[in-house]
Amino acid sequence: MTVLDSPIPRFHLAVPVDDLTVARHFYGQVLGLEQGRSADTWVDWNLHGHQFVTHLAPARAQHVHNPVDGHDVPVPHFGLILTIPQFHKLADRLRAVGTAFVIEPYVRFEGRTGEQWTMFLLDPAGNAMEFKAFADDSQVFAA
Repeated sequence: MTVLDSPIPRFHLAVPVDDLTVARHFYGQVLGLEQGRSADTWVDWNLHGHQFVTHLAPARAQHVHNPVDGHDVPVPHFGLILTIPQFHKLADRLRAVGTAFVIEPYVRFEGRTGEQWTMFLLDPAGNAMEFKAFADDSQVFAA
């Protein structure tokens, strides 16, 4: 089955960046995403089958933080829910290139509903990203 055959709708998300060359390095080389179409002011990326776009937009607003499980979580943020092996592979990749984490990889809500590995980082333009992996994937939306 291809991504196009998936019963799950794919999302489209566009985020502002202040330098497309730096964005190309981060998303293409550091995160390893496949680049799609582009122009002088934007680049499409394949984010695990989802259309993620970086748009040149140098003016940026300040981030807000909300407390979650003893950490200051940056808002807004975006990311992916991965499997636990995918999560650790990405965390290792990010550590290997010296990524400065906003919140280091750790287990959140350990032993409780919604237990998950999570990590937060900023892209070079300051967009906050969260990658996570649930101990029990059926609890993604559990109350």
